[in-house]
Formats: sequence, C-alpha cells, structure tokens
Amino acid sequence: MTDPAFPALAALLLPACAFVILGVVAPLRRLGRPAAYLSIVFSAAALVAAIGALRLAGGGGYSERLWTWIPAEAGPLATVGVLADGDSALMLVLVALVSFLVQVYSLGYLSDEAMPSLGRYYAYQSLFAFSMMGLVLAPNFVQLFICWELVGLCSYLLIGYWYTKPEAARAAVKAFWITKAGDVGLLIGIVLLWRQTGTFDFLELLMLADAGVIPLAGLGVITFCIYLGAAGKSAQFPFHIWLPDAMEGPTPVSALIHAATMVTAGVYLLTRTVWLFKLTPEVMQIIAWNGAFTALLAAVLACVQTDIKRVLAYSTVSQLGSMMAAIGAGFASAGFLHLLTHGIFKALLFLGAGAVIHAVGTNDIFEMGGLWRRMPQTAIVFVIGTLSLAGIPLFAGFFSKEEILGAVFAGGFPVPFAMLLLGAFLTAFYMFRVVFVTFAGTPAASQSRHHGAETHAHDAPPFMALPLWILALMCVGVGALFTVWHPEAEFESPGWLTPAAIGVALAGIALAYLVYQRRAISADGLARAFAPIREAALRRFWIDDVFAGIYGWLMLPFSRLVGWIDRYFVDGILNVLSAWTLMAGAGLRRIQSGRAQDYVYGIALGVLALMVGMWWLR
Repeated sequence: MTDPAFPALAALLLPACAFVILGVVAPLRRLGRPAAYLSIVFSAAALVAAIGALRLAGGGGYSERLWTWIPAEAGPLATVGVLADGDSALMLVLVALVSFLVQVYSLGYLSDEAMPSLGRYYAYQSLFAFSMMGLVLAPNFVQLFICWELVGLCSYLLIGYWYTKPEAARAAVKAFWITKAGDVGLLIGIVLLWRQTGTFDFLELLMLADAGVIPLAGLGVITFCIYLGAAGKSAQFPFHIWLPDAMEGPTPVSALIHAATMVTAGVYLLTRTVWLFKLTPEVMQIIAWNGAFTALLAAVLACVQTDIKRVLAYSTVSQLGSMMAAIGAGFASAGFLHLLTHGIFKALLFLGAGAVIHAVGTNDIFEMGGLWRRMPQTAIVFVIGTLSLAGIPLFAGFFSKEEILGAVFAGGFPVPFAMLLLGAFLTAFYMFRVVFVTFAGTPAASQSRHHGAETHAHDAPPFMALPLWILALMCVGVGALFTVWHPEAEFESPGWLTPAAIGVALAGIALAYLVYQRRAISADGLARAFAPIREAALRRFWIDDVFAGIYGWLMLPFSRLVGWIDRYFVDGILNVLSAWTLMAGAGLRRIQSGRAQDYVYGIALGVLALMVGMWWLR
C-alpha cells in the first residue's frame, strides 16, 4: 500500500473508536484504569498509523479520499474525508505523539483520581485527539470548521475537568466564549468565501488562486475574518487572555492544549491557506505586526509571573505570536517548522512542570528551590526543554527560532523583527529565572506547608518519567539533526543573524543568572527600575479588565434580555397555548356523558345548525 490517505484515516478513526467504546460501555468507563489502558492502546495504534502516513507522504504530492456528505445537483455541496500530504502528515504525527505521551503521563499524574472521573477524563482525551486529527486532515472548510468547534468543546470539558473548583469552571467558560468570538469571524469568512468561489474544497480553492480567478473584491474582508478565527484559537492579541487562565485544568491537559492541539490550530489553518492570504497583502501585514506585538507582550507578562504554569502559558502565547509573524511576512514554512519543534519542547516543559507540582504541592516557583538535589532527572529534562525554548544551538528550538527571525527580516518588517529579537531575550531570561529559582539554591522555608515537600520531593514515577525522557531525547535529537542537516529556507538570511540570535539568548540567560543565582544584581532593584512596566504587567495591561467591562456592560445585559424574552415571550406563548388546549379538552370532555339521548340531541342540533347555515349563505 502506497496511499498515505488510508493510514491517515486509520489514525483518525482509532481515537474515535476509543471514545465511542468508552461512551457506550458505561461499566468500562466507570472502572477508570481499564478505560485508561484502552484509550492508551488505541492512541498508540493511532501513532503507528500516523507514522505510516508520514512515511508514505514524505516523498511529496498528496492523496485525497472523499465521501459525499451533502449531495447537490451540480455535485456534492460538502464532503468528508482526508487530505494527506507532507504537512498534514507531520502535524498528524505530532498530534498523535503528544496525545499518546500525555495519556501515559496522566496515569501517574491522576493516580489519586476517583475511577469514574478518570474514565471520563480518558474519554474526553480520545475525543480531543479525534477532533484535532480531523481538523488536520480536513480536505475542506466545512469539515475543518466542525472539527474546529469539537476541539473547542473538548477544551472546555478538559479545562473544566475539576468542575467543582470555581476557578476551573470560570476558566473553562472564559476559554469557550473568548475563542467563540473569533470562531464567529471564521464562520463568516468561510460563508463569504463560498459565496464568492462556489466551493469549500481546499484543492479547488488552491487551483482557483493559482489561476488568478478568485475575485479580489471583498477578499480582504474574507481573509481577515478567517484570521480572527485563527487568532482566537492561537491566543493572539487581544484574544490571548483565555490561555493563562486555562492553567486551572490538570497539567497534562495544559501540555496537550499548548503543545500540539488547540492553540496550534490557528497557526496550522493559516499555514494551510497561506496561498489565499497572499492575495491580500494588507491582511498579511496585520498578521505580521500583531504576531510580533503578541510575542513581545506575552514575553513581558511572563517575566512577572510566579506560577510556573502561567509562565509557560505566556511563553506559548509568545511563541505562537512569532509563528504568526513569520506567516504574515510571507514565509509560512518557517512558522510551521517552529510549530513542530515547539510542540516537542513545550510538551516537555509542561509535563516537567507537572512533575514538579506533583512533588512539591505548589505552583509558586518561590515556594520551591533546591529541587535539583531531590529531583535530578526532572531538573535535567526541564533544562533541556528550557534550552530548546531559549533557542540555544544543538537543541530543537534553535534552528526554527532562527528561521522565524530570518523570515520576518527577509519579509521587510524591521520593527517586528526588533520586537521578536527583544522577545527572544526576555524568553531566555524568564525561563532561566524559573530554572534558577526552582531547581538551584536552597529549599524555600514555606515548602514545609506543602505536603512536607522539603523532605519528600522526589523524581516522577515511571509512568510520568518515561514521556519526559522521550521528549527530552527528541529535543536533543532534532537539534542534532538540524545541526548537520536542515531544510533549505525560502529566503537568504544575513550573516549576522545567527550570532545575534545566539547572543540575545545568552544575554537573557546571563541576566537571569546574575539576578537569581549569583544575586549580583538585586531583583528588587531591577523591579524598581522597570516599575511602571512591572505594575502594568501585573495588571495584565488592563486588557482583562476591558473584556470584563465589555462582558458586564454589553454581553450580560444582552444575555438577560434574551433570557427575559425566552422566559416571558417564547415560554409565555407556549404556556398560553397549552392552557387553552387544556381548557378546550376539559370542555369537550363534558359532552362525553355516556347517555344516548344526549348524543341524538347533539346530532339533531348539528344538522339543524348546518341547514340554517346553508340557507343563510344561499
């Protein structure tokens, strides 16, 4: 078999089968761990199938398998199926790999969960994997949008997994509604594009774009609407506010969302349809500028966080912004490459953070300290992930970060390039701030309040450690591979770019070392020097307050109005009609007396009334 579509289809359907089995067979789901083993086995099989699809699609070209969904006289209006090519196969492997490792890791991380709750968790995980794979393999906008919404639904369920916690419930609702604001734009863009071209199919749209027959009138509005959907899912300014709050879910969920699924969907969508966006240069400029701004804004916000998961969350927002900037500069391949490497090291960092939290019982980095001695394996893998994120040579993120910077510079965006360079410096600083504060130094005195962490902290158990080491080895392996061989770029980078990229990363590491390890520079003094920016960053630059104001002044009154209409108008009409029906029924029951003479009199009166009516109308 040489067709990559078939193993790709198998990879797509296997998590769906796991979800259906867990959904239908309730006793299995309630058992918890057997449900987890079932989901993991199906996830492993999906990974094998995805690797098979990649091997077959790696030679170039594509394979499409379609089935009619909505028939029409002029041909099917909508189809379902798979579109397997090099990009979708690579993304499929990433999604399958991270999903599998997260599910294995969850066995250790959620070992204390009640069994029925654990079964529900793995059912959600399987549905999430299916939804993301369906999005990746979608051959048209209709299937993509359906899977897009399923991904949003699954994120709501997983972020709010601990729904009894008010913070988790609020975070799930916030993520759902903020992303839905962007999804409205995506839906509008898809419908307008169909009205303009008459098709939802990606390959047909690509051929129309290559032939130059897509009408340009109104196309800018269409692509901007599609970008709004991508910006919502990939947490671009101003929609970025949902992602840090999503940390209220279990840490494995955070790793899954941040590394390979939900937040990468927007970047993947733009990568998949960049040929359409290139027809609207003004929208491409918006994407580049907003991406660079988001990258810098999130890096600044990460510098003032003390919650280890929130630091990583803002780093995700920042990295997604840099990917968007490269796409906006016209070099989607650079953004896609960083998406792939980011998926590996960000999954490693989140799972490593989960191991630390699991051991010490707190998310606050300043309540940790000295964990290098008690958790050496976790420290090693976390540092490997940090070196990758900082863009240090020989690690996964170096080459892709350099490609991002080169793409934006070659695209003619000097100011966004400078913003990304500053963001790279801050990234190295705040990540090594976490490393030095968490793993170096001496244990914080407050650790004794958290399950006796000072004396009982230890490396992760096997189910948690295995995914960490696999991802760490991949970070090193990918970095080594790119060192000796790397794909040819679409642009030519200046000779000074590589030293500059390395230099800003080393400068950020050095500053973190001097402040938090050597203490040669006072952290308080540094905070005072940047007091206005720090205070604004602690308030998240009041962006969350703006959204809260919009919700309080606009959305909440509108919701109350809709509720009043539903309660007193819609329900009122239905209640009146039902009351009249009951009254009529009660009246009609009275004529059912059971006496024959009453029925004879009734028939006689009816005939008489009929005759009088006919005479009157004559």
